[in-house]
Amino acid sequence: MYLEIVTPEASLVSGEVTSVTVPGVDGEFQMLNGHAPVVSLLGQGKVKFEGSPTIASGYENKFSQVDGKWILEIASGVIQMGDNKVIVLAD
Repeated sequence: MYLEIVTPEASLVSGEVTSVTVPGVDGEFQMLNGHAPVVSLLGQGKVKFEGSPTIASGYENKFSQVDGKWILEIASGVIQMGDNKVIVLAD
């Protein structure tokens, strides 16, 4: 599935991933290929994803990597999943 993470600063991530885990306001949830459409608010926490998407030049320091998963800390945001495309709008 395709992942795009966008902040007010820039589009940080774009490309193919195998899973995305986000901090929903009611708890963490994960999306895999073929997941049902979702639109949800995000709370403070970690966006985690597996795969090898492109991370925008100059923003690599915003990400850490643990056990093969990329991690981005966010304060809040919105996520939309549909047609195997995940868009995260994050603060």
